[in-house]
Amino acid sequence: MKIMSSQTIQTQFHNSRLAKQAFRHLTKDKKKLMLSMLADKLRMFSAEILLENQKDLDKMDPSDPKIDRLRLTKERIEGLAISVLQVADLEDPTGILLSRNVLANGLIIEKKSVALGVVGVIYESRPNVTIDVASLCIQSGNVCLLRGGSDAWNSNSYLVKLIQETLGESGMDPNIVQLLPVERTLVLELLHAVNYVDIIIPRGSHNLISYVRENAKVPVIETGAGVCHTYVDFTADLDMAAKIVANAKISRPSVCNSLDTVLVDRAVAEDFIAKLYPYFVQEKVEIFADKPSYLILQNLGYDYLRPASNEDFGREFLDLICSIKVVEDINEAMDHIALFSSKHSECIVSSNSENISNFMESVDAAAVYANASTRFTDGGEFGLGAEIGISTQKLHARGPFALEKLVTEKWYVLGDGQIR
Repeated sequence: MKIMSSQTIQTQFHNSRLAKQAFRHLTKDKKKLMLSMLADKLRMFSAEILLENQKDLDKMDPSDPKIDRLRLTKERIEGLAISVLQVADLEDPTGILLSRNVLANGLIIEKKSVALGVVGVIYESRPNVTIDVASLCIQSGNVCLLRGGSDAWNSNSYLVKLIQETLGESGMDPNIVQLLPVERTLVLELLHAVNYVDIIIPRGSHNLISYVRENAKVPVIETGAGVCHTYVDFTADLDMAAKIVANAKISRPSVCNSLDTVLVDRAVAEDFIAKLYPYFVQEKVEIFADKPSYLILQNLGYDYLRPASNEDFGREFLDLICSIKVVEDINEAMDHIALFSSKHSECIVSSNSENISNFMESVDAAAVYANASTRFTDGGEFGLGAEIGISTQKLHARGPFALEKLVTEKWYVLGDGQIR
């Protein structure tokens, strides 16, 4: 890994500002061609990508739950290539006429969508983000500055090399996409680069997001940590509920849309936990249980069991770990979610339409579910193509932060000599 200086990163900032000009006359067909070329390169050099990724994996503790986020496979690379092509087929979100008005004095006032400009993204562990962000920024006419984690340096460096080769071969400025140094001492340089960077998007742990929010001078759009709940109502189909909860926890526990806490109505707690038991015991899911659920699991002979403290609720586990709490009714479940949720994704499993409606209208989250796994909170799954992250805030973007939100507005005023 190269050690970079403050002077180096300032040069990268300067180059990003120059690269903005490259997008001025870039057509949708040219963008699509570039992204198609990038997808081809991902497939063509998949073996080399895996070799670089293995260098990163070799440095990580195999027991670290983040290793799944870091790992690339042939299947995951193919998935990245497909997602790049999906982004290429999406409508260009820039240049859209949002409104038009002709004033009494003859002035024509138009509002159009335009690219944000230079987008800085700070993220951890996941090299797929490198491709997702780059493809979204290219399609939306944005320059991007990528600051990945040191644990994925080799993977990210090779992927950015492929991206820059694609840009160069297309006659474009390779500095449209740049990988910034990982030295922590240089992070503040990015957060303070108000003359070069238009927006910062942090994607990662609560600590990372808090640090960016508290120290940035550049405007920030948060893509927050996921503390996701599933409430099993007393009217739920318990077999379906067990499958939904198991999928939300087990299918890929290291991602932000995975389940962290199960809330179950007291009336069905014993029956539901008995149905959930075989799914969890097979994967050795560690459970932090409140007193009622602890006794039920203890009687079932569940081995991976700990008594829950208050601190075990509101935790994003990112591993085969979750908490369980027995509640009296839907109101206690919603109160618990309001207290501990990160406002990412929340689910109710129920057969009662009134309870479903009450839950979905009352719970404050970017995505609310009825009778489906929270694992669907994803730009690709929502039909948006790739995503930069899941925004848990309410300004500008909420939920999957995808192509359509990588724009802002610009007013065009056309006159023929009017003065005020």
